[in-house]
Amino acid sequence: MANIIKQNLWNGTQVKATEESIYYNRRTILKQIGLATGALLASPMIGFSKNKNQDNNFTFQGMDKFYPAIRNEKYVLDRPMTEEYDATHYNNFYEFISPKDRNIYNAYKYVDPFDTRGWRFEVSGLANKTGIYFLEEMIKEFGLEERTCRFRCVERWSMAVPWTGFPLKKLIDFFGPMNNAKYISMTSFVDKSQMIGVENQDWYPWPYHEGLRIDEAMNELAFIATGIYGKPLPKQNGAPMRLIVPWKYGYKNTKSIVKLEFTNKKPKTFWNTLSPNEYPFLSNIDPDVPHPRWSQKIERMIPDGEPRPTLKFNGYGEFVGKLYS
Repeated sequence: MANIIKQNLWNGTQVKATEESIYYNRRTILKQIGLATGALLASPMIGFSKNKNQDNNFTFQGMDKFYPAIRNEKYVLDRPMTEEYDATHYNNFYEFISPKDRNIYNAYKYVDPFDTRGWRFEVSGLANKTGIYFLEEMIKEFGLEERTCRFRCVERWSMAVPWTGFPLKKLIDFFGPMNNAKYISMTSFVDKSQMIGVENQDWYPWPYHEGLRIDEAMNELAFIATGIYGKPLPKQNGAPMRLIVPWKYGYKNTKSIVKLEFTNKKPKTFWNTLSPNEYPFLSNIDPDVPHPRWSQKIERMIPDGEPRPTLKFNGYGEFVGKLYS
């Protein structure tokens, strides 16, 4: 498999480093942009338009030939599937927050400039294979399957979604991490010219970055999603490739991945850097471990806010509980 010339794919433009004095915590920032905690949690669809006749062409184009994929029936839901429109129009993708309305769930309105064609990503660090690879090559290598998964945000809203993609383990096995690789870090694409939120929120430590332990990443539930509802991922959902780890809070699910690095040191992560006491590295879903400023015992389904009891590991304990025993 041929590589191409190396470049920093995740850094499409010069990004200013965040000054230490501007390390705001997540909810403070939400309040500053006009979303009060009580209003957001009481009404999870705040600022969300339900007019399905006024839509735009938000779907990533270029790899439709791979969809739809056969569903893996091993992974089943305990709740109704979220409607496609709701799951693709309620996304807190901070790179696309507009100063016009300051609504973190309106990403779909501002993604048009984002160019996802010919997507490639860099692999570096403690691995036997490194370099830059095209996503299409990986899809041809591993094939695709569909899985239905519960998805839970730290802000207490939840969905049930059919993702298409391939197990992260296949990707890791392909690149062959060395024995001393203990973690994998993931970095999102960032470019001020394509992402209105990056240009207008220079206090954040862009690009977005997250990480997992290798044993977590090798678990069968860890998934690289390239599609949703039998189609390629929309841009606002993290096109064209994103992480899905359904037993962890949503912010662990890195979007628009352009770099994977194998390392023997615990990687820094975006929200943990901003507020380490509120967003720990593991961030496993647990009703008995509250966020410092709200309980996690109840979640609310999109779009109607139906309350449900939060399940430990989001109900996936049989798959991942052994990782933390």
